[in-house]
Amino acid sequence: MGALIGLIGGLGLLLIWRSGPRAPQRTAGSGRWKLRRDELIKQAGIDGVSSGQLLIMQVIAAVLAFILVMLLTTTVAVAICFSVFGFCAPLVVVRRLRSRRQVALRELWPEAIDNLASAVRAGMSLPEGVSALALRGPEPLRAAFSRFGAAYRSSGRFGACLDGLKLDLADPVGDRVCETLRVAREVGGSDLGTVLRTLSELLRADARTRSELETRQSWTVNAARLAVAAPWLVLLMLGTQSTTLRAFNTSGGVVLLLVGAVVCFVAYRIMVRIGRLPEEPRVLR
Repeated sequence: MGALIGLIGGLGLLLIWRSGPRAPQRTAGSGRWKLRRDELIKQAGIDGVSSGQLLIMQVIAAVLAFILVMLLTTTVAVAICFSVFGFCAPLVVVRRLRSRRQVALRELWPEAIDNLASAVRAGMSLPEGVSALALRGPEPLRAAFSRFGAAYRSSGRFGACLDGLKLDLADPVGDRVCETLRVAREVGGSDLGTVLRTLSELLRADARTRSELETRQSWTVNAARLAVAAPWLVLLMLGTQSTTLRAFNTSGGVVLLLVGAVVCFVAYRIMVRIGRLPEEPRVLR
């Protein structure tokens, strides 16, 4: 009995101790979901759109898809299936925009590093050279470097301004470039030009290799998309016939649609997973 009382007392003291400042900090699931979606929108280069607005667009697309398919087929089960597709469509578009932006920036970073190396060789300091990219850098990157220059002129803190630049760019390659510039700034020395030239060569080689791999990967991804879309397009065309309408208005037709949707989803995910290249993570954020 005494051991049980001691155990209960120990557990009580442990709970009291863990309930104070030492309590583990956890991020709410909804907060992580919002952060991921906000970062996705930022990486896609879309300004002025929040995760909540994207969710509203998804709901509107789902409702419109349901209404249109319902008017075309007058079959609730088929309309619900296409409303799910409509709900996912805006998110798919944002992800496509993110992929295109990352590919475009990957091709532009070596040019930006070359311009920065030229500025350093001309006698400019590293912060001045980075700020000068707002005028001489690649066009899609000028706005971000312009904001970096304004922030550096107002604060003079190179590290904090680099953090703001990373957040503004939201690009994996940009993270690597910013961290390289941070290390070069802290270490200093006469090898800055060599470091920048080496970084430019590495970025060009990485972009060339990844472009070749993505070209081959696109065959698998496009085949998977075609294989998944074809049955549903056929279903949409057949849904205008009276015999098809009667078939899918039954419980057996609903089960068939559910099974078909699950099979298509699983097969698509497997094919994409097989042909997927590992995404370049954002590091040192």
